[in-house]
Amino acid sequence: MNLHFDLFDLKLFVYVADARSLTRGAEKACISLAAASTRIKQMEEAVGGKLLHRSAQGVSLTAAGQAVLYHAKRVMQQMEHLRCDMQDFGKGIKGHVRVFANTTSITEYLPQKLAGFLTQHPAVQVDLREYLSEEIVRAVADGEADIGILAGDVHTGELDARPFGRNQLVLVVPAAHHLAGAPSVAFADTLDEQHVGLHHGSAIHRFLQRRAELAGRGFNPRIQVSSFEAICLMIEAGVGVGVLPASSAQRLSMAMRIATVALSDAWAERELKLIARSREQLPASARELFDHLIAP
Repeated sequence: MNLHFDLFDLKLFVYVADARSLTRGAEKACISLAAASTRIKQMEEAVGGKLLHRSAQGVSLTAAGQAVLYHAKRVMQQMEHLRCDMQDFGKGIKGHVRVFANTTSITEYLPQKLAGFLTQHPAVQVDLREYLSEEIVRAVADGEADIGILAGDVHTGELDARPFGRNQLVLVVPAAHHLAGAPSVAFADTLDEQHVGLHHGSAIHRFLQRRAELAGRGFNPRIQVSSFEAICLMIEAGVGVGVLPASSAQRLSMAMRIATVALSDAWAERELKLIARSREQLPASARELFDHLIAP
C-alpha cells in the first residue's frame, strides 16, 4: 500500500466527515465539489477501498473511513500544537507543555511542583487546565494534552501511567455538627444536608454530581464558591457541609472550627496517576516536566 495523503487531503476528509456532506466539506475547504470528489477518490484508490458511503442524504463513513478520520484528526491536532509551539519559540519561549489535571492535583500538589520546575526552566510555558479524570485520559490519548494527572480507578489503557500520590475525599462539617466525631458516613447519607461546593465547572463538582446520580439522588449545593478555603469558611459559619480532599481539610481545620468525617465510599480513597501517551515520545520540555513531577 502506497499512501500519499497530504495535509490538505486529511483536512478535507475531516471537513467532509464532520459535515456528512461532500458539498459542505468542499465549501469549508474552499475548493470545488469536483476537486473535492477527485481528492477523496484518490485517497480511496491509495487505501484500496471505500472511505465513504454516498447517498442522496449525504455521506457516511466506512470502517476504513472511520480509521482515516481518527488518524486525520490526530494529525490536525499535532499540526496545531506545532503551530502554537513555533509561535512560542518566536516569542522567546523554549517549550510549551499542555497539562490536564483534576481539581485535587491542581490545588494540592501542582503549585509547589510547578513552581520548582518553572524556576529551573524560565523559558518553558505550561498550559494547565482542569478536567474530570475520564476526560483527561481521552485528551492524552488523542494528543490534546501532553501530560495528565488524574484520580481514582480510571482505566488508562496503553498510556504510560505512573504513581503520583494518594488522596482521600472527606466530609467537612461545622465543629458542633451532629456528624462531628462520627467514624465515617456514606456520601449518599449526606445528601439531605445543605452542601457547600465548588463552582459548576470544577472537576470535583461534576464528580460528586455523578456520584449522587449513581446513588439515585441529586447534588445541588446551597452555595458554590471558588476555593476549598472559601468552602471551609462557609462551613465554619454554619452554611452547610462539604466534600474536600483530606489534605486540604486537615490543613484548613487547624485555623477554623470545623471537623472532618471519613467517607465510607470506596471511591473516596483515590490514587493519583501521572499519564502520558509515551514518556519517551514526549517533546523535550514535556519529558523534563514529566520526570520532575514523578521525582520524590
